[in-house]
Amino acid sequence: MTPPFGTRLRAAMDAHGPFCPGIDPHPALLQAWGLADTVDGLERFAEACVAAFGGHVACVKPQSAFFERFGSRGVAVLERTLAGLRDAGTLALLDAKRGDIGTTMAGYAQAYLADDSPLRADAVTLSPYLGYGSLRPALDLAAATGRGVFVLTLTSNPEGPSVQHAVRAGESVAASMVAGVSADNARARAEGTLGSVGMVLGATVGGAVHELGLDLAGSAAPLLAPGLGAQGGTPQGLRAAFGEALPQVLGSSSREVLSAGPDVTALRAAARSAAESLGALATAARS
Repeated sequence: MTPPFGTRLRAAMDAHGPFCPGIDPHPALLQAWGLADTVDGLERFAEACVAAFGGHVACVKPQSAFFERFGSRGVAVLERTLAGLRDAGTLALLDAKRGDIGTTMAGYAQAYLADDSPLRADAVTLSPYLGYGSLRPALDLAAATGRGVFVLTLTSNPEGPSVQHAVRAGESVAASMVAGVSADNARARAEGTLGSVGMVLGATVGGAVHELGLDLAGSAAPLLAPGLGAQGGTPQGLRAAFGEALPQVLGSSSREVLSAGPDVTALRAAARSAAESLGALATAARS
């Protein structure tokens, strides 16, 4: 049987450092790489990223939207990108941020988490703002197939706090997400391992974790922290925001690392530098 995603992610973070570069082929980056904003440019971009990152980082996060914008041919490139990461033995976290109810949520789960799907990834990001329980089809299928999910919990966009900080019955919406994730990771927490249900918390959320009283360390969740580098997040900021939960943090950057392209060697070096910096931070937090 496939080991749980949390177990595989912990091993990958320990081996390569707690860093997850993104594959975000948006028009400005394609142009910066000297590539056309076409399916052919998209494929060349994605191939360079797989060659640079595959086997050298803990996890890679393709952004589905930048593939989907090209229609079926772009989705075919995404399928090949995910297959390339599988062949390299590198975990793929598909940033799709899907969220719906009932059979529609089950359909999204089948698309990204089923063993026979060409779009299958090791984990997928999900939006829980139809209620944490609406994610149940994806949570259950991920558990059955040894995959993971990352639940949006605290995002760095200006509109996020109006929803995520809102309080109902004495509990913030963000805290209710942490509670749901913690419950799904109960077995991992009891075993002292990393769970397979993670959370997304922006690298620049700052003091919100403390203001809302979120028990991240007790959740046993992997904590995806996007926004390092160009978006203002820093390793020191991660320390301040996540505190004792820092060993669970998987830092992520897209623009900062991708700006080193299109040279594969330079891309890999940028990713490895980020991974080593975050690895040193996590080691210090454990000591």
